[in-house]
Amino acid sequence: MRTTHRAQTGREHTKHFAPRTSHFALSEAALREQLEKLIGEMVDKGILYVDAQREFEKRFILRVLARCDGNLSRAAAVLGIHRNTLSRKMAELHLRKKS
Repeated sequence: MRTTHRAQTGREHTKHFAPRTSHFALSEAALREQLEKLIGEMVDKGILYVDAQREFEKRFILRVLARCDGNLSRAAAVLGIHRNTLSRKMAELHLRKKS
């Protein structure tokens, strides 16, 4: 999907956004069931929210980066975030782009 907007400079820019369709082999219901089970296990083990969130972000970003062959711009587009946001998040999580 493409959208256009005008930056503060008045010039028109086009952004490309990844479609919001699921690429999972699992049905949405099965995915939710797996997620519920995982969350239950994490709560039972006493894993803190902040630790779970950090680990999820790390693994999610690394998986997308691997699929994009380390290309930050493409990975950011797949994640639906700005490239600078991805770079900042990688620094926060102490992640490095694989060469």
